Amino acid sequence: MTDGAVMETARVLVAADKFKGSLTAVQVAERVTAGLRRIVPEVQVETLPVADGGDGTVAAAVAAGFERREARVTGPRGETVTAAYALRDTTAVVEMAEASGLQHLPAGVFAPLTATTYGSGELLAAALEAGARTIVFGVGGSATTDGGAGMLAALGARFLDADGKPVGPGGGGLAKLAEVDLSGLDPRLADVDLILASDVDNPLTGPKGAPEVYGRQKGATEEDIATLDAALSHYASILGPDHAKLPGAGAAGGIGYGALVALGARFRPGIEVMLDVLGFAPALARATLVITGEGSLDEQTLHGKAPAGVAAAARAAGLEVVAVCGRLALPPEALGRAGIRRAYALTELESDPAVCMAQAGPLLERVAEGIARDFLT
Repeated sequence: MTDGAVMETARVLVAADKFKGSLTAVQVAERVTAGLRRIVPEVQVETLPVADGGDGTVAAAVAAGFERREARVTGPRGETVTAAYALRDTTAVVEMAEASGLQHLPAGVFAPLTATTYGSGELLAAALEAGARTIVFGVGGSATTDGGAGMLAALGARFLDADGKPVGPGGGGLAKLAEVDLSGLDPRLADVDLILASDVDNPLTGPKGAPEVYGRQKGATEEDIATLDAALSHYASILGPDHAKLPGAGAAGGIGYGALVALGARFRPGIEVMLDVLGFAPALARATLVITGEGSLDEQTLHGKAPAGVAAAARAAGLEVVAVCGRLALPPEALGRAGIRRAYALTELESDPAVCMAQAGPLLERVAEGIARDFLT
């Protein structure tokens, strides 16, 4: 095919996640578009920033046309924070990290035993108040390990100790739990389709559970992890042990468990849900080349992260996929199995990771220029 023919027919879909710590998904799309057009000014580019249910999910929904709404809610340490959710018609996208995420903790300050998901419940209530009847609940990036007890308390549940008093906040407080009363849960929840969107399929407790796998990144010591695992096991023995083993129960410090056992949520891989919500299928039908990516393409990418979901859908549609990333830690054969023809890393242009992070935007434009030369001319 000649260069002119390619430029007349090429329609590029940029569907990438954020480069964590340097570029949002929207900024990634903007930089890739700028680089492509520097080489092929006439190329048609459609951008669809994506997310897998973790932090950045609300931003992706807003970029796709949802309305951004804000609410004042309780942060993980009990402080008041401003949290956003997205709404379109009667569908809401709620991101638990907006209310209960690590970003709300001061640098180096953690609260592994007491951090609460109460604000996430308040954010769900705000979506209900706004008229949502389908809620995509993206869970990830949490500062919490409370099994969703705080979230449920905000929605009307009561968690009482042997004296009939409310237990303390966080997973640590659940060790004294004697009674759970769900009779006061917001009745509107019964009429809502609540979709638990996550790239995590861990159970609640045990060797692959929330405290053991994710507790350390939230500041938990080995003693804290043992305490939290025992407390969550006790909590589940009262609320419903079978749900504790379900995929997604361990997501976001066990908030997945709370949503599954008490709110009737159904678990779906986050990227699958978000591609549906964002209108990926129609955009894919208009494309001839797909560009996806995230900050680090590594083994985790292959297990439910956004680029793997995008690549699988594009491959099923018979389209070629290339990826952009800050750092590449996958061999070509692994990329091929994931449906990615080639990956372009910023570290190919700049070997210093700190410089890559600081100069991610300009470097990504140069990477996109290379993609245009390789695939569009």
